[in-house]
Amino acid sequence: MDKRIHDYIESGILEAFVTGATSANEEREVLQMKKQFPEVEQALNELEIDMEKLAMRMASPPPPQLWDRIESEINGLTVTSKHLPQHPGDESQRSSQHNHKPDSGFIEVEGSSTHMRIHKVWRWVFAAVFILGKVFLGFAIYYYLENRQAKENIQELKLEIRQLKSNR
Repeated sequence: MDKRIHDYIESGILEAFVTGATSANEEREVLQMKKQFPEVEQALNELEIDMEKLAMRMASPPPPQLWDRIESEINGLTVTSKHLPQHPGDESQRSSQHNHKPDSGFIEVEGSSTHMRIHKVWRWVFAAVFILGKVFLGFAIYYYLENRQAKENIQELKLEIRQLKSNR
């Protein structure tokens, strides 16, 4: 593999392209490189496969009752749409049929819990970050107090030196 192509692949531009974080110019450049060099195309394919595997590993299934709620909402929408007038100019019928549900064009989504679910690994990461934060806060306070004590000692020593020089 050409060193220039290897450096291009290792630059991180392909990862940014796959995640959609490139500018329009960078996107055109990646697509051009993909056409010209099979190594870039292969690296892009491998990266996309890796991202898909990562997404599949981190995915969590929705709660079982959610599918029933979605199905009932869709069934409710199809029943409502059958009763709508077929002529767009007949506004009086449409407004009288929609009085019972003002935003019937939207599906309300409600969660059964107010808590967010995260993957178990992230719980440990968050706990570790929290604990490290407390440890670093403790060190910061300790070194702040030590620094303040050292400054006070320096001031006392300067005062003693001045007194010794004046006594001579």
